[in-house]
Amino acid sequence: MDDLDGWKKTAREHRGITRTLAAFISELRPRAVPAATQAILGRALIDAIGCGLYGLTTPWGRTVRDFAREQGGPSEAGLWGAHTRVSVANSVLASGTAIHSFDFDDHSRAKIHPGAVVIPVALSLAERCGVDGATAMTAIAAGYETMNRVSLAANPARARMRGWHLTGITGTFAAAAAASVILGLDSDTTASALGLAGTQSAGTWAFTSDGSMSKRLHPGRAAQAGVTAALLAQRGFVGPRHILEAEDGGFLFVMSDSPRPALLTAGLGTVWHTDQTCFKPHACCGSNHACVDAALELMREYSLDVADVDRIIVGIPQVVQTQTGFDYRGDSVLNAQMSLRYNIAVAMLDGCAYLEQFAPERIAESQVLDLAQRVEIEIDPEIDRAYPEIYGGRVTLITRHGNRLSCQVDHSRGMPKNPMSRSEVENKYRSLASAAVGQRAAEATLDIARNAFGAASLVPLNHALTEAEITSTSALATR
Repeated sequence: MDDLDGWKKTAREHRGITRTLAAFISELRPRAVPAATQAILGRALIDAIGCGLYGLTTPWGRTVRDFAREQGGPSEAGLWGAHTRVSVANSVLASGTAIHSFDFDDHSRAKIHPGAVVIPVALSLAERCGVDGATAMTAIAAGYETMNRVSLAANPARARMRGWHLTGITGTFAAAAAASVILGLDSDTTASALGLAGTQSAGTWAFTSDGSMSKRLHPGRAAQAGVTAALLAQRGFVGPRHILEAEDGGFLFVMSDSPRPALLTAGLGTVWHTDQTCFKPHACCGSNHACVDAALELMREYSLDVADVDRIIVGIPQVVQTQTGFDYRGDSVLNAQMSLRYNIAVAMLDGCAYLEQFAPERIAESQVLDLAQRVEIEIDPEIDRAYPEIYGGRVTLITRHGNRLSCQVDHSRGMPKNPMSRSEVENKYRSLASAAVGQRAAEATLDIARNAFGAASLVPLNHALTEAEITSTSALATR
């Protein structure tokens, strides 16, 4: 809908959706969050903490943490792994970046990474404001639901094709929503917070052009912008209360050529998109997981060695081809994590795509480079039509003897229809957190996090994260 007149008509038909969302956020109470949704958010908290602690072993995670420490500010919230307290805005900048620092954090079929944005806001503001775990859980629920709905209303596949990184551009709304719950803002003030958040939205996919670090920053910056928006709104600074549907400058039209504003409020309060949260077993772009799972299944089922394979043909949606189907050069960790060709090749060689598979020396090895260059990518019409409701992928291996072996995966491990259990999420946490702070500290923090939503205070959890001693440095180079 790159048609301003058409958008103005649509905007008038949906005028008030920002205020409806704001009312939902301001009126949300712990008892209104379904038990199943709370359980998913409990896993999300543990997953995010593990990702964040490991993220502090990376150069980019440490750089942003050290920057936040230098910026300082009032002693409001702990700075993870820094043994100091800073302003909430600086705290969430660092922890949001850390959680997303290895692209291992939770995601959604709305093409967002909600945990890296929302959980730092809830934890830091809960510490500042002294609220209990149930209130923090409610804030996280509001943030996740808001981020999913804003992205779905923008039409994530279309917004992505315009080059937007949806975690950055929708995360500001999520952070503002979570902050508004903890600050106890009324509906009108929450609408202002959403407006101030949306006018700060930013983040593009330009990072894949040279493997830069900007993707890691987007959730932290979105969290910082959303918190700032809510704190300003609390002080009476008024934001545009029709930010999403405004005829001139409305977020949904700015970000997408085919926005779907009705999805913002459809089933609001009864349908929880938060329940579709996906957890990652592979340390790479979630859009690639179906193909990684398919390749691993073929290698296992037919007891193949890479030497047995002559050709690798991959069928994916058009959006994924744009996003991760670029020629792989082995020039950066970021591009290795995003590259479909590399993800499939290294999984076939190593039997997994975990931490070690993205070390600088591994991503540039000749054997994996050669195999990645043999991956042929094509758009599969059926899989393309189903995306992003289904993150599917198909891998076909043609052996040296001419056998054609194919596997299609519609629901990769970690997706809602093929979920990771709580114990699997906790084991993932253990592997990440133990690598960063040691096994004893990792287990102690896990014990606190398990009971966080029922706790009278989030101070013990924040204290454990602030005082965490990052005992190892990732082997990742700065490239």
